[in-house]
Amino acid sequence: MEKVAVLGGGSWATALVKILSENKSQVNWWMRNENDVQHLINYKHNPRYLSQVSFDLNFVKPSTDIKDVVASSDWVILAVPAAFVQLALANLPADALRGKVVVSAIKGMIPQENILITSYVEREFEVPNSHQLVIAGPCHAEEVALEKQSYLTIGSHDLPTAERFCELLRNRYVKANPLDDLDGIEYCAVMKNIIALACGIARGLNFGDNFQAVLVSNAMFEIERFLDTIMPMHRSLNGSAYLGDLLVTAYSQFSRNRTFGNMIGHGYTVKSAQIEMNMVAEGYYAAQSIYELNKTLHVDMPITNAVYLILYERISPAVEFEILKDKFK
Repeated sequence: MEKVAVLGGGSWATALVKILSENKSQVNWWMRNENDVQHLINYKHNPRYLSQVSFDLNFVKPSTDIKDVVASSDWVILAVPAAFVQLALANLPADALRGKVVVSAIKGMIPQENILITSYVEREFEVPNSHQLVIAGPCHAEEVALEKQSYLTIGSHDLPTAERFCELLRNRYVKANPLDDLDGIEYCAVMKNIIALACGIARGLNFGDNFQAVLVSNAMFEIERFLDTIMPMHRSLNGSAYLGDLLVTAYSQFSRNRTFGNMIGHGYTVKSAQIEMNMVAEGYYAAQSIYELNKTLHVDMPITNAVYLILYERISPAVEFEILKDKFK
């Protein structure tokens, strides 16, 4: 039996626990909130997210002791929002992840430091890239809960390790495949949240489907320019880990980034939108990280720039999108 730690109590963490435990892996599930852990033990479901999913506690062991959860596992999945990674891992000793495979299920970067999660793990815990994986979609947690057909791509520099992890995920409604582009997949996952946020703003401003199609088309060129500059290699962005993940995040009713952007387009302030959602939209933090990173790269990124100016410089969404629409072809 494989022993897998899942760190995080949100919807994506809950979906991953469902997949892994139903495939008979031993899942050691770390959640920060003691009340949530007790609720899981007593009632066998997460009280906050995907509460319709019931867990077999023969295969799921919830706990608030992150040191014990990690020490008891061979695989460690990070599934907390990027902004809280440092806080979540603060109590782990520097050698806690030694010899383990660390899997990032986070679609964001470390704020202020503007580095990828894998880079942070390598720096702080000395886990080499060969022992790290990233999970890409297109795959919404809500559809996993409903057991809708879903697809995952596991990015890695070590394809045999990625394939082993894929085997832990595959079932009748989840297909998983490895891909040797760890960094490209991770950066693309960050950027697609910014684009989804832009799509939400456009919807909130009452731009139509025609504009959104052009927005997403131009976004693919923007992502390609960025990846070719920061992490050049031969890759096709038409794959499901790139274009597929972007499309589902940009158009789905389950996309929290699109929802967040829609609220901004309707006139919400950032703070009021965050409070009402009660969920983290990774695109908010990602917009600042990519914007700051691009100050040294000088890539042409009009969509990212527009989102940053709206969220952080308080430029009117209507004004910024009037400028942006003239940059598209």
